[in-house]
Amino acid sequence: MNEILQFAILFLTPVISSIPIALAWIYRPGESWARKLPYLSVLGLFVSLLITLNILFNFEEGFYSYPWIESFNINFVFVVDYLSKYMGALTAFIAFLIGVYGLEYMKDDYRLGWYWFFFNTFTASMLMVVYSDNLFTLLIGWEGLGIASWGLIGHWFRDDDDIAFVGTKGRKVGPLEMSWSPSFGGWRAISTIRFGDMPMFFAIAAIYALTGTLDIHSIPWHSMFEKIGYAGTVLLFIMFMMGPFTKSAQLPFSEWLMTAMTGPTTVSALLHSATMVAAGTYLFMRISWYIQPWTMELPAIEAIYLFILFLGLISALYGATVALGLRERKVLLAASTMSSLGLMFASASASYWLGQIALIVAFWYLIVHAFAKASLFLVAGHLIHATHDRFCSGNLKFAKKMKVAFLVTIIATVFLAGIPPFTAYWVKSAMDGLMEHLMEEHLVLPLYLLVLVSVFYSGFLAKFLSLNFIKGETPHHEHTEGGGLMKLAYSIMVSMQFVLLAVILLHLDEKAEFVEEGFMVASMSVGALVTVAYLFALYKPSIKSLSAIGNFLTDRMYMPFLNDYIVPKIGWVIADVVDACNKVIDLCVHQAIPSIFDTYSLGIRSIQTGYLKTYIKMVLGSVMVILVAISVMGWL
Repeated sequence: MNEILQFAILFLTPVISSIPIALAWIYRPGESWARKLPYLSVLGLFVSLLITLNILFNFEEGFYSYPWIESFNINFVFVVDYLSKYMGALTAFIAFLIGVYGLEYMKDDYRLGWYWFFFNTFTASMLMVVYSDNLFTLLIGWEGLGIASWGLIGHWFRDDDDIAFVGTKGRKVGPLEMSWSPSFGGWRAISTIRFGDMPMFFAIAAIYALTGTLDIHSIPWHSMFEKIGYAGTVLLFIMFMMGPFTKSAQLPFSEWLMTAMTGPTTVSALLHSATMVAAGTYLFMRISWYIQPWTMELPAIEAIYLFILFLGLISALYGATVALGLRERKVLLAASTMSSLGLMFASASASYWLGQIALIVAFWYLIVHAFAKASLFLVAGHLIHATHDRFCSGNLKFAKKMKVAFLVTIIATVFLAGIPPFTAYWVKSAMDGLMEHLMEEHLVLPLYLLVLVSVFYSGFLAKFLSLNFIKGETPHHEHTEGGGLMKLAYSIMVSMQFVLLAVILLHLDEKAEFVEEGFMVASMSVGALVTVAYLFALYKPSIKSLSAIGNFLTDRMYMPFLNDYIVPKIGWVIADVVDACNKVIDLCVHQAIPSIFDTYSLGIRSIQTGYLKTYIKMVLGSVMVILVAISVMGWL
């Protein structure tokens, strides 16, 4: 089959397969036959999965182009390379499993047509981002992610069920109510993301104006940067990166990710593992893969990558620290995702000094994180369904009734925490190695920040396990029956950690880098620290004497004030200034200036009598005035 045709089927099948249920829900909502149509939507996801697997195993690496707007040198160009072939299969596989989970989790929902259409559009958009080599077609997928995220995060727009909220209703910190509804969560997501997308759009337009092409692999990055100089390079690159920063919820754009937990758990799982937030880090890796910053001795590029390095590490530390105090199941996991994304940015940015291996380390951490985080979110959804409570609760008695969920949580947290010799340990050891090498560049702080993040990260993962299955409160409500498809989905999802461990240790071309770092004394020391932190948090998931600090962290260090109070206040001040300027302009244009012209016109018309006698008097009067003026000036 023609390669371009396969790409078309890959992108279109999920969307087309969801149209029947979308139409059915418009004209026959709630009908029993309409509730069976989600199987068709999941079938579309399965077709996309098969094509991504075919691309992974059978397509030759290279670029597949199809003409579109040839006069402007804009074409459909799709890339199959190290990054895209694995990322595509990862996205499709996780989306399919979450789709299977959703067949049971969402079966009684009141907006199935809306949900499945946007869920499949979400997946298709991410796949377009993954495989697009042309920045214009990539932007189409990028914007598709944004609109689909709005539709899914605000899915329960009625705001009529506390289970879908984030925060505690009625609780206030100062003037701010610490509670956010689904409709607000959807609005916040799209507004924050659009804030970053606009400068990214202008940056892409600038790249096209400067180079005449939008194909990532064809853009003469080095000559373009030299052409526009230090200031131009920094401005262009940061404008472009505003899109990835906001999509991946890096500081100060993190709050939308927390309140995005108002959406269905299936959305949270997809959002935090293989789409949306992963799109930002993936795009940075892809751009860096072809820019090859390690070949450039440009001060501007070094400054940019240094900025991204520390932004990633600080965001990672913030997310990990906040997660230590959170008790809402999905919000805790959301903060942990932000932390992981920061580590991905930081590792990828190290490529400026250390080369392509830094991108590979960041990419494999993305993959390990995606399967583990998707598993934890799906478990969290099952727990919310079973306890009808979005806050952590559960003990060993409850764990015996949720054996599969308990086991999956143990595996996912242990394999993601960085405990030796499990999957994430090898990748994080490679990260440790990257940061150690940066010390040769006189960058000492990154290693210490990474170690601190790793310890905190391990702690909140153990806390999630302990408060939900070991030392948490007894759930007020228990509904542990059923859930067969949900258990199947997250069991398969977490089993991929064993596959990844085998791939990293036995089959990965770069395994020497991973394995060697794992046996270094420094890496083993960090692994021991992480293990101790995990065991301590498992035994002591909460400390009453530190409740004040816990509340501060639960309130996310008051970061919501920036989004919900300070920025709106500034916005209203700007709006008032603009409104005042509009009133002045309106007064001048529609009142003052017309009034002046009107008065002038009436004056002119008053002297236009048509009589010669009147005009002679006017001329004589003017002559007299001029003569008097001349006389006065002569006298002076």
